[in-house]
Amino acid sequence: MSEDATTAPKTGLAPKKVLGIFALAMINVAAVLSIRNFPSMAEFGWSSIGWYIIGTILFLIPLSLAGAELATMLSDKGGGVYAWCKEAFGTKGGFVAVFCEWSNNLVWFPTVLAFIASTLAFAISPALGTNAIYLFVVMMIAFWGTTAIAYFGENLSSKFQNVGVILGSIIPSVLIIGLGLYWVASGSAIVLPPFTWAQVVPTFNLSTLPFFATVILLFAGMEMAGFHALEVRNPNKDFPKAMAISAVIIFFCTVMATLAIAFVIPANELSLSAGVMQAIQYFFNALGIPGAVAPMAILITIGGVVSLAAWLIGPALGLGVVAQEGNMPPIFNRTNKYGSPVAVLFIQALIGTFVSLLYIFLPSINQAYWILSAMTVELLCIVYLLVFASLIKLRYSKPDAPRPFKIPGGIPGIWLIGGMGAFGVIFAFIVGLMPTGGSFTTGQTISYVAGILIGTFLLAVPPLIFLKLKKPSWIETGNKEG
Repeated sequence: MSEDATTAPKTGLAPKKVLGIFALAMINVAAVLSIRNFPSMAEFGWSSIGWYIIGTILFLIPLSLAGAELATMLSDKGGGVYAWCKEAFGTKGGFVAVFCEWSNNLVWFPTVLAFIASTLAFAISPALGTNAIYLFVVMMIAFWGTTAIAYFGENLSSKFQNVGVILGSIIPSVLIIGLGLYWVASGSAIVLPPFTWAQVVPTFNLSTLPFFATVILLFAGMEMAGFHALEVRNPNKDFPKAMAISAVIIFFCTVMATLAIAFVIPANELSLSAGVMQAIQYFFNALGIPGAVAPMAILITIGGVVSLAAWLIGPALGLGVVAQEGNMPPIFNRTNKYGSPVAVLFIQALIGTFVSLLYIFLPSINQAYWILSAMTVELLCIVYLLVFASLIKLRYSKPDAPRPFKIPGGIPGIWLIGGMGAFGVIFAFIVGLMPTGGSFTTGQTISYVAGILIGTFLLAVPPLIFLKLKKPSWIETGNKEG
């Protein structure tokens, strides 16, 4: 009998079917569409189009198609990537996938929280962006506020994300695109050289290869809707449509807004990693509307909070399902009357608060934190490699399972899509080990790579430890908080 032959009793109330196509699409858009990436990509000018196309072909399209097939095939099972990878590789594979996604967040949270706080400063006083007390207070308000929203379940969370992603991601992107088009139509000088197709082709060398990992994972998060499978009203039809809609919105807004910024701001102004709002400030000053900076800062802050919320609740739901099945100590197996995994939410909030405290008040850890940030890429690559491997394996191990949405082309088609995605993340994992930013001695490079690999291993191995220590008493029923 396989390790998954029995199903453990689940805790909490049955989730309500509250999500439709629009809500699912907005979950993905909230998780993926990030305005803070636009200036760094705009630095590459016309070749940013080529980089985005590479990321789309090797990651966005394969992950969207894989997510649509797996989500509709396993729409009656919660846990997102946990359910998908468990179906293919058993509890161990599913647990490792969702835990890597969750542990990646613990390092990522402070970076997006710092972005939220520094962006909001432009609506109040830009000088606050360097004030540690201000940064920490705003970071904690955003972090614990989104955790509180997640506490009240999918109904409130989805409404918050539906409104927030429009205000904070789509509207700012459309405004930037519109202003860029106005800049061109008005005959103003474009700082980019005249367009040629040759300039679209990215330059590949040792200095740009590490950037490949960033480009591939620019679209990370397209699987977030899968964590909410049990709350979807009509998963068989809604998931594929939501995946398609979100992919189109994300690609269009990302490419067009990046080019709009590249039209106006010289590349040497974008090369400084000073933050998205300085680029936005330059953009609006050049257009003669400096008064738009503060409102835009508020909108982009909302977008940051919504992105935080999408990543905060998705993997937590997946880990909650793992705990419900008795694979983690009972402390993780707590849900409330809204069906939210309150214990996981609280634990990750505590860890995120501690890491944020170090991030803000101990600048001397910056080098170590750079290694931790690089580890987030490696952890996500593990997640997505398992997802693409699951997509391929399930076509062989369960060929007759109902698939309301099925990637066309039979076995060759599944290998093409899954193979492209797997190649993209494997290559991203390898180049993600390469140090960036300055010259490194051989000894420093070895230490850097060893630090990333050891850290990634330590953040990926806990599932194997939990399963080794697993006890029958970990399966508890009716474990709810009022």
